[in-house]
Amino acid sequence: MVDTKSPGDKTLSVPTKTLTLKPRVETGTVRQSFSHGRTKQVVVEKRGKRRVGGDAPGETQAPEPVAAKPAPVAKAPLSRPASPAASRGGSGVVLRTLTEDERSARASALADAKVREVEERRLAEEEAKRRASREGIEQAEREAAEARRKAEEERHRVEEEAKRKAEVEAKKRFGETEAKPAATTATATPAATRPAAARPATGARTAVVPPARAPGVAADASDEDEGPRQIRRGPGGAMRPVTPPKTTHKPAPAKERGRLTLVTALNADDVRERSIASFRRRTQRLKGHAANEPKEKLIREVTIPEAITIQELANRMSERAVDVIRMLMKQGAMHKITDVIDADTAQLIAEELGHSVKRVAASDVEEGLFDVVDDSSDTEPRSPVVTVMGHVDHGKTSLLDALRHANVVSGEAGGITQHIGAYQVTSPESGKKITFIDTPGHAAFTAMRARGAKVTDIVILVVAADDGVMPQTIEAINHAKAAKVPMIVAINKIDKPDAKPERVRTELLQHEVQVESFGGEVVDVEVSAKNKTNLDKLLEMIALQAELLDLKTNSERPAEGTVIEAKLDRGRGPVATVLVQRGTLKVGDIIVAGAEMGRVRALISDQGENLDEAGPSVPVEVLGFNGPPEAGDRLAVVENEARARQVTSYRAHQKRENAAASISGMRGSLEQMMSQLKTAGRKEFPLIVKADVQGSLEAILGSLEKLGTDEVAARILHAGVGGISESDVTLAEGFNAAIIGFSVRANKEAAAAAKRNGIEIRYYNIIYDLVDDIKKAMSGLLAPTLRETMLGNAQILEVFNISKVGKVAGCRVTDGTVERGANVRLIRDNVVVHEGKLSTLKRFKDEVKEVQSGQECGMAFENYGDMRPGDVIECYRVETIQRSL
Repeated sequence: MVDTKSPGDKTLSVPTKTLTLKPRVETGTVRQSFSHGRTKQVVVEKRGKRRVGGDAPGETQAPEPVAAKPAPVAKAPLSRPASPAASRGGSGVVLRTLTEDERSARASALADAKVREVEERRLAEEEAKRRASREGIEQAEREAAEARRKAEEERHRVEEEAKRKAEVEAKKRFGETEAKPAATTATATPAATRPAAARPATGARTAVVPPARAPGVAADASDEDEGPRQIRRGPGGAMRPVTPPKTTHKPAPAKERGRLTLVTALNADDVRERSIASFRRRTQRLKGHAANEPKEKLIREVTIPEAITIQELANRMSERAVDVIRMLMKQGAMHKITDVIDADTAQLIAEELGHSVKRVAASDVEEGLFDVVDDSSDTEPRSPVVTVMGHVDHGKTSLLDALRHANVVSGEAGGITQHIGAYQVTSPESGKKITFIDTPGHAAFTAMRARGAKVTDIVILVVAADDGVMPQTIEAINHAKAAKVPMIVAINKIDKPDAKPERVRTELLQHEVQVESFGGEVVDVEVSAKNKTNLDKLLEMIALQAELLDLKTNSERPAEGTVIEAKLDRGRGPVATVLVQRGTLKVGDIIVAGAEMGRVRALISDQGENLDEAGPSVPVEVLGFNGPPEAGDRLAVVENEARARQVTSYRAHQKRENAAASISGMRGSLEQMMSQLKTAGRKEFPLIVKADVQGSLEAILGSLEKLGTDEVAARILHAGVGGISESDVTLAEGFNAAIIGFSVRANKEAAAAAKRNGIEIRYYNIIYDLVDDIKKAMSGLLAPTLRETMLGNAQILEVFNISKVGKVAGCRVTDGTVERGANVRLIRDNVVVHEGKLSTLKRFKDEVKEVQSGQECGMAFENYGDMRPGDVIECYRVETIQRSL
């Protein structure tokens, strides 16, 4: 405390306070508002500046800290007397602290000043941005004007120089133009030459402040580039931004924004230039007559398939689809862009437009698949393929068993061959191998015999010496002639007592087969399969004939062959018996046969041995097909699965189209239409046929087709190879059909389902029995024949009307007999007026069964009474006769 004495000798105690230097930095808090109602409390610092008193009116001078003085003297506005006693006199002045209201008022004034300063900074920044945007637009306009001027100067040179040189030079010139600075920026106006409005007014001060930004937002590189801005304070303390002087340096390139990817990182330093085509288009636009120049006509080679859409044709020709449609309209055809036109029309349009045409077809996928000519230098001899043909039960299989030392006959049902077989035999004399193909002799297996004749080199015609030439013998002769292969006649069963080989040779002459003993060229050998007589001579004749044919092929090329037989084995899957004709078939090869493809998993010989490869003339069983191919399909090895899928998809499509065409019955001649009308009302016998192999199935279907007539026919709902499955039973239940199994059986589930649903499954292993049973069943569908048998005639003498009976005709039988219950006709003046039955036949008062000729009787008709004397009654009987196929 400090004691001061006033004139009135009163003591005033003043509190002492340590004087400190007031900090120049003042802090405060401001609440910053954001979008969506978000706020943030921001700390704001204000740094004070020293000011000299009297510079401007109304300004308050800040107290200067002096170390020698005990405390600064406060100015009048900042203090007031503490008490009336203190204000009344005295040499000292009493200092006191500010109240809370005063502090809050000063704090609010400072906050308002800060807000005004932030707003002024924001306005200054927006003004600077607008000014920079205007300068950028003006700079771009100046660059565009400069580029147009330079392009106009270079136009004449571009027209005179050659096209290639012009493009190269244009690229260089255009690149250099972009590499140079577009234009020199305007130099800054010196301060001496600036207008008076730009210079600061006298008495005003200029302060350097950083660019304004929102509180809490960090400064970035753009703020540093802009540099400090000048804010001029005018009279009254108001601040306004001062335009910064323009700089003469080149502005830095704009910073790239966006995501950082691998492409942008690798191409960050690359300078992107315009392409030659872009520059040429720009030059043509500047010329102004680019639209009038005719375009260069592009001549293309157009590939045209069998059917093509208008859009695809236009794309291949590089023409507009509208032009193609316009040409079709000139020809009188209205089309849409999605319509399909044929190859001839497409070729006509393409040639008219000046293009060259290359015609292709869907079948081109099979080109190069078969019959590729081998080089003669790469060929080597191969074994002959011999097909044995003849009538049933003439000893074909027995002859082969004797040659192979096997017993195939014992395994055949009914003692007849019903499957085609392929075997390889080694000749004991020469040691060379001979491939034999055994064919059935039954009439139903015509297709098998034809298949065997197509793949063979030599045909052996087996004729029984005790039976002679039979129908299937004649068919085998025709197959051999159609295949144009040599024939050897083997006259079998010469060991029988009634054998007559000479009769066989004589009968062969009727079919233009002349043996050597009769002066012809056909070799004949008399053999006995039972006693193995002259078998060596037969093999010798085969070897001699093969030597004359000089059979050669290339074994190093991809394999080709023919599917002789195919079946579906439950354990091994689809199995095909294939005769390799050219090349070598190896395990792992990708193969195609008909509409089926696959990869060779195993090769099995006729002896049951596994082979790694099969050369020419070797019959093997092939495992690995996706499905069983059809017998007679040609097999080929392709390079990859894609080619195999192309070939099989095309063949499957063709197969479906042929099936649809046969079902729908395409329009034909009037005779065909009439036959379709006849067969439209015929009865059908639905069947499901399953067989063990493709050849047997083919023979069964052919036989059933021959059984059909105009009134009844067999309808094959499904035919396939393999056992009878549950799906077959379900199909038969839907159509109320019978199931036929040839050398196959139904599995346990299928048999139970058939028994439960009442579906009949019939099993056969001999084709004779199958055909006969189906024939009888189809005969039951035929309408029976009605036949009339005349019994006699009677003449009406008188008509009597009897109560409770009706009218009764008194008649005399003129010829034959009249029976009670028989059918009768009432004839009046040679016109039939009624047909019915006799209800009453009496002789005198007794009912009788019949009345003989010359006797009189009484007759009454059922439900008819209009009888007159002189009418004739004709009596007859109707008999029903069952028909058969």
